[in-house]
Amino acid sequence: MNVKFNQKTHILEIEYQFRDVEEPNLFRNIYPYNEVPRLVFNHRIVPMNVPERLYITDTTFRDGQQSRSPYTVEQICRIYDYLHDLDNGSGIILHTEFFVYSKQDKEAVLKCLEKGYDFPKVTAWIRAKKEDFEIVKSLGIKETGILVSCSDYHIFKKLKMTRSQAMKQYLEIVSAALEAGIIPRCHFEDITRADFYGFVLPFINELMKLSKEANMPVKIRACDTLGLGSPIPGVALPRSVPQIIYGIVNYGEVPSEWLEWHGHNDFYKAVINSTMAWLYGASMVNTSLLGIGERTGNTPLEAMVMEYIQIRGSADGMNVAVISEIAEYFKKEIGYEIPPMTPFVGENFNATRAGIHADGLMKDEEIYNIFDTGKILGKPPKVIIDAYSGIAGIVIWINRYFKDSGIDIQVDKKDPRVQKVKEWVDGQYENGRNTSISDEELKEVVNRIFGL
Repeated sequence: MNVKFNQKTHILEIEYQFRDVEEPNLFRNIYPYNEVPRLVFNHRIVPMNVPERLYITDTTFRDGQQSRSPYTVEQICRIYDYLHDLDNGSGIILHTEFFVYSKQDKEAVLKCLEKGYDFPKVTAWIRAKKEDFEIVKSLGIKETGILVSCSDYHIFKKLKMTRSQAMKQYLEIVSAALEAGIIPRCHFEDITRADFYGFVLPFINELMKLSKEANMPVKIRACDTLGLGSPIPGVALPRSVPQIIYGIVNYGEVPSEWLEWHGHNDFYKAVINSTMAWLYGASMVNTSLLGIGERTGNTPLEAMVMEYIQIRGSADGMNVAVISEIAEYFKKEIGYEIPPMTPFVGENFNATRAGIHADGLMKDEEIYNIFDTGKILGKPPKVIIDAYSGIAGIVIWINRYFKDSGIDIQVDKKDPRVQKVKEWVDGQYENGRNTSISDEELKEVVNRIFGL
C-alpha cells in the first residue's frame, strides 16, 4: 500500500490511485434505482474547515434558463443589475455564468460586460470542446465552466467511454483553456454517484498539475446533479457532502478559493448541503435566483444570503432588501409565479392565519416573526383573514391597511367598528364560505364601516 506526504495536512497518508474499470461502478448498494436511494453509513467524521472568505455564485442565466422560457436580453440585463445591487460592492456575489451560443446569449453577455461591474463577474459555460473556447475568447470572458462528467453513469452510459478516455479528453480541453489564457472551472457533474478515490481525486490531482505548470487557477465545481448529497455526519461516500468537500481540499490539495458546490433540491437538501459545503472547506456555493433550475431547482441565492449572514453574523455590505425587489420583478415583469409560502420571497412567508398567532403579533411582532422582516426585507409581518383569524387578526390587518394608506387611525379589539368587521367576517363563513378573504374585499368592508 503506497503512502505519500500530504502538503495540505502535513502528514503521511494512504495514497489513492486511479482505477480504470471494465464495468461501471453504479453503487447499486446505494442506488438500486428500482427503489428509493439508501443512506449507507461508514461512520467517518471529518472536521469542519470554514474558509476565510465565503462567496455566492450565480447560475440564473445558465441552469436557471434550462428549466423555463429563456429570458429576453433586457430581462437578463435587469436581473444582472439586481445581482450587482444585492452585492453592493461587497464582492460576495462573486460571479454569474452565461450561455454563449445563440445570438441572444452573446448580446446579453456583451451588454452585461459593458456595464463594467466588478461583481458579479461575467463567466461562461461551455461544452468540453476546444472550438467553444474561441467563442469565449471573442467575447472577452476570462473564466468559463467546462462540463467534466465524473460518474460512471455519465462516462460509460452517456459518453460511451472508459474512465481513462474521459480523463484524457477532459485534460486536453482544460489544457486548451489554459493555453488560451482562460481560467477553467471544471464542473464535476454527478459527483455524488462517482468513484471518489478511484476517479475524482486522481483527476483532480492531474488538474492541479496543469494549474501549477500554467501558473493559473483551475477551479473545481462539485456538482450534486441529482440532489443526492447528504449533510448527515457519518454517511458514506459518494453521498457525503462533508467528506466530498473535505477530501477535495485536503487530499486533492485544491485551495478553498478554487472550490465551489453546485446543488439541486431533489431531496429537499439544496440549502443545507450548500451550507455544509461552506463549513467543510468550499469558499463558493452556486445558486440561482428563487432556486429556479432543472427539475426541483437549484439552491436559492436568497437562501444563501441568509445562510451567509447567520454564519458570519453580518451581511458584510450586501444590500439584503434588494431580495424583495428581485421577487417583485420576477412576479410583475417576468410573470413568474412564486409559491406564496416560499421563504423570504413568497407573498405569505411571514403571514399568519391563526388568531392565537395574530394576538401574539399584536402584542409584540417579535413573538411570531423570524426577524424584523420589515426593516431587513421591507416586508413587515401580515395576517390573512379567514375563519380562524380572530379579532386580533382583524385589528392587525386594519391597522396595517390604515398605516400603508396614510390614514391617521389605529384601532384595538374593543373598538365597536372592529366588532362589526368581525361580525361580517363571521357571517361569511357561517354562510358556507371556505376561502380566505381577499385584501380588496376587506378594504371595501372596512371603508364602509369606518365611513372612509
